[in-house]
Amino acid sequence: MRYLELTVSRPPEDRHPMHRFVVDHEEYTVARQLYHRQYAPDEHALLFHVDGPSDTYRTAIQTVDSIVDFEIAPCSDDSFYLYVRDEVTTPGRALIDAVSQPGLLLARPIEYRSDGTIGLSLIGPAEAIQAAADTVGETNETEVDKIGAFPSSHVDSRVGVTSRQLEAVAAAVDCGYYEVPREAGIDAVAARLECSTGTAGELLRRAEQTVMTNLADGPF
Repeated sequence: MRYLELTVSRPPEDRHPMHRFVVDHEEYTVARQLYHRQYAPDEHALLFHVDGPSDTYRTAIQTVDSIVDFEIAPCSDDSFYLYVRDEVTTPGRALIDAVSQPGLLLARPIEYRSDGTIGLSLIGPAEAIQAAADTVGETNETEVDKIGAFPSSHVDSRVGVTSRQLEAVAAAVDCGYYEVPREAGIDAVAARLECSTGTAGELLRRAEQTVMTNLADGPF
């Protein structure tokens, strides 16, 4: 079993309008596609976690003609979950077809980044991975980030942790919150983050829940 981490660069005109929105607004860092299901030939449903404020995003997505329906669930850390039903565009269909090789798994999340790139992780037989990479490369600039045998003994505990949550964890580690005995309380973490103690505590709890769930679900 092989894996490939790939960075895809599309021309701006081929990006989805909401990916262009993330690129054009500096308060957004990444939109992570967590789930995807194509339920009709020309429509699909997706779930994203987006780092950035929900209000401005909500206003922008209402102007996109291809959006059939959407719902936004704000988080407390200036991020939100987005459920969206969307028409499948021609560039979108090309990417879906490219990663639909027999036996190939598309690992989640897919990252739509603020620099305009898309981060993909592919798992499966070497020939399927190569075929997908070749097909994507026919119409997009691609850069191979990692390739090799799938590291089955490794669990990336950061998967699903938002950038703000990771910032909170880094602040907590730096100020001694996780030392034994504890050298600083949640108020010190909140001061580093310039937020309330309640927000700092929830950021850490959400990050800890994600990390521990990933560890428990992974191989032993």
